[in-house]
Amino acid sequence: MRIHPIDFDSPAELMAGLYDAYTEAHAEIPGPPETKQHLTYVLRNPEAGARLEGYAWVDEGRVVAAYAQSFIQRDNPHLTWLYPFFVRPDRRREGLATLMLDHVRQRARADGRTMVLTEAPVTGSGSAFGHARGFKVAVVEARRVLDLRKSDWDKLERLMPEADGYRIELSEGPAGPELLEDLATLMYGMNDAPHAEGIEASTFDADLLREREAHIVPGGGHCYTAIARRISDGVPAGYTRIYVDTNRSVGWGRQADTTVLREHRGHRLGLMLKLANLLRFRDREPAAERIITWNATSNAHMVAINEAMGFELLDEWNEWQLAI
Repeated sequence: MRIHPIDFDSPAELMAGLYDAYTEAHAEIPGPPETKQHLTYVLRNPEAGARLEGYAWVDEGRVVAAYAQSFIQRDNPHLTWLYPFFVRPDRRREGLATLMLDHVRQRARADGRTMVLTEAPVTGSGSAFGHARGFKVAVVEARRVLDLRKSDWDKLERLMPEADGYRIELSEGPAGPELLEDLATLMYGMNDAPHAEGIEASTFDADLLREREAHIVPGGGHCYTAIARRISDGVPAGYTRIYVDTNRSVGWGRQADTTVLREHRGHRLGLMLKLANLLRFRDREPAAERIITWNATSNAHMVAINEAMGFELLDEWNEWQLAI
C-alpha cells in the first residue's frame, strides 16, 4: 500500500479513483451527492485564506482511503479542518482510519496546530470512530430539506414580511467587484453563529471574498444571492445565498449562509431575505426539486424560520473537536 499526496498536479486516474472511493464510503448518507467536478476541484485547490494537504492510500491501484485537511492562514492559527476523511466500506476495521488520524496529528503538529475539527452524522461509522478516538462534540447540527415539488407557494408568498426602511437586492452568479466590500462586511455576522469552543472570530475583506467568489464556477457551482440594504443610506444589513451545481444533474440546491448584522435585527430581514431568494430560485431553476440547509440545533431563530418555510428534518450531524 502506498500513500499518494493529493494536490493540483494529481493525475486524473488518481482523482477518479478517489471520487469512486468517496462515493462508496458515503453511499449510506442521504442528501445531495457530491459531484466529481466539485470534489476534484476542492481537493486540488485550497479555499481562500487556507493551505490544503491531502493524502490517498492506494492498494494495488485502488484508492481505499483518503483525507484532506485545511490549514487556515488568516484566523485561528491553532486550527485545522478535516474534510473529507473516509475509508471504503470493504476496508474498514483494518486500522486505516487510525493510521490516517495519526497522520493528521503528525501533519497538524508540524504546522503548530493544536486542534482538529471535522463533522459526521450523529449515527454511523464516523461518529463511532470519533467517540473511540477521543473527539468531543463541539456543535450539534441539523440538516433540513425543503421539497420544492410539494411547497405551498401561495403560503410562502403570504409569509413575506414588510420591513420598513429596507430593500432587497437580488443577483445571480459570483459577486462582482462592486459587491465585495459589502459582502465582507456582511460575513462578520456569521461570527454570531454557534461554533466550537476555542474558535476565534473570523476576519473578512474584499480580497478574501474576491478569491472565494473566484472558486465558485471552476468548482462546478452557480449561485443566487440576496442582500438587504437600509434605504436611507444604502448600508448592507443582511445576506443569504443558494448554490446549485452547474450541470443541474442532481436536482438539489444548497441553502448556504444567512446572516443579518446585529444593528439591523428585529425587522424580520432573515425571513425576508430567504423568501425573496427562494422565490427567485424557483423561477430560475425549474429542474431543482429540493433544497438542503444546515443549522446548529441551538440556533432557535434560524430553525424557526426554516420550519416556517416548510423545511423538514433530514438528519443530525456532530461537529467534532480534537485537541492534539
